[in-house]
Amino acid sequence: MRALFILPILMLAMPLRADPLDAVRAPGAVVLMRHATAPGTGDPPGFRLGDCTTQRNLSAAGRAEARAIGARLRDAGIGFDAILTSEWCRARDTADLLGLGPVTAFPAVNSFFADRRDEPGQTAAVLAHLAALPEGARVLIVTHQVNITALTGIVPRSGEAVVAQRAGQGLQVTGRLPPP
Repeated sequence: MRALFILPILMLAMPLRADPLDAVRAPGAVVLMRHATAPGTGDPPGFRLGDCTTQRNLSAAGRAEARAIGARLRDAGIGFDAILTSEWCRARDTADLLGLGPVTAFPAVNSFFADRRDEPGQTAAVLAHLAALPEGARVLIVTHQVNITALTGIVPRSGEAVVAQRAGQGLQVTGRLPPP
């Protein structure tokens, strides 16, 4: 008999978990997604921006991750007013494989892993672009770990999305959407 009373009390003490998609659904959401899995770190010697054969690219698992993330967002009925991507092949391919709509190259979110001196200017350009968006516009940006960390302080996993809202001169993190 006593056990019957303990279970409801324990259930009341457990925190309710909000759907991680709630932050993405919010008007004005800025979704910063790290490209899906691309084995390795940085780029190989001889990297050229316009030549995918010289870059780290998505693995088969990374391509499947991107498709699954896109399906999850579509199934949830979430759309974006803009989808922006780094010009790196792994980011662009992730954005395309999401299948969420037209994708626009946005050089301000190109990786600065190889030259950290580019971080302040690129980060400022991203924040200025976001500040100029209409209020309530929802944007998805597919980029790199270093860019997301510079904007939010969070080190995301491959395929993870950090969700934020514009706040003053920066961003306020409102959620995280883990990879599949």
